[in-house]
Amino acid sequence: MAAAVKKFIPLFDRVLVSRVAAATKSKGGIMLPESSLKKQNEGTVVAVGDGARDVDGDIIPNAVSVGDKVLLPEYGGTKITLDEEEFVLIRDSEILGKFSE
Repeated sequence: MAAAVKKFIPLFDRVLVSRVAAATKSKGGIMLPESSLKKQNEGTVVAVGDGARDVDGDIIPNAVSVGDKVLLPEYGGTKITLDEEEFVLIRDSEILGKFSE
């Protein structure tokens, strides 16, 4: 992992996610052109903020932690480039679910 990613700490309930790379080959072994590749809705959590605050000021912890595999919405989040690698910064509440291992 790049040094810039290790130094980046999301604030509050934000989560930094690295999207899974799209497959460049079909199951039959045919190379797919870049224009036909879909954006993947799956990713790995790279960094997590402390959590949101409730009315009393208490911290509500995030539902995900570093290393979790998550399902992301098709649209949403903020695209960030750190050390020539693309990430998505998204709120914890916008994550659709996480995959169990």
